[in-house]
Amino acid sequence: MFSIATWNINSVRLRLPLVEHFLREHAPDVLCLQEIKCQEDQFPLTALQALGYEHIAMHGQKGYHGVATLSRHPLEDVTRQDFCAIGDARHLSVRLKLGDRQLRIHNFYVPAGGDEPDRAVNPKFGHKLDFIEEMRRTSARAEPGVSSLLLGDLNIAPFETDVWSHKQLLKIVSHTPVETAGLLQVMVDGDWADLVRAQIPIEEKLFTWWSYRAKDWTLADRGRRLDHIWGSTDLVPALRGLTVLKEARSWERPSDHVPVMVTLDL
Repeated sequence: MFSIATWNINSVRLRLPLVEHFLREHAPDVLCLQEIKCQEDQFPLTALQALGYEHIAMHGQKGYHGVATLSRHPLEDVTRQDFCAIGDARHLSVRLKLGDRQLRIHNFYVPAGGDEPDRAVNPKFGHKLDFIEEMRRTSARAEPGVSSLLLGDLNIAPFETDVWSHKQLLKIVSHTPVETAGLLQVMVDGDWADLVRAQIPIEEKLFTWWSYRAKDWTLADRGRRLDHIWGSTDLVPALRGLTVLKEARSWERPSDHVPVMVTLDL
């Protein structure tokens, strides 16, 4: 079995104890982190390698953004793409071998997009839409004979059941029609399958993020599914399990996102 997880950790140095706890308790083969908020020489490499994750690739940035991929397996062909050509560390791609199978893993941190869903008055929203447009060229079939995974904080909840209230969030960044249509087009153009929704029916509400602004997030449960795991369609029959670790939102000094993990029979 092979397991892979994604988690927007919102500062890996601040929340290193949470990462260590998750790795000890759930032990995925690969963990994709987003928003590490550090340069590569500041990443807590030694502490995480000591837990068996000897192979770590990073795309770091001072104070902002940043992604890292931790693996129990050797990583090959590490690439970092500068989406929108502005120097943000928001993408990391690696390849690994599992017996005779090769896997390409994309780790993404899509821009949040600010508060106003209008690119004419909010450049952050325009940046987000441009980023999503560029993502359409990320194909699950880019390498013959290589299966693909795309994980990360995509900062969009595409389906009505991915938010606590579809009607009330239609004009809220992360669930506006232009964003949801754009993300679904990325999925179609790249021939990606939503591995999380392949396990949890679309009729069922599912969230991975709860705002820090909520006084009691558990009582309100006003969440959104912003964290995603997609795969090339050949991986869908290999799906064996899904974990959305909602309890992590209640850990001490938590991220506002929780880990999402799938298990594959590879």
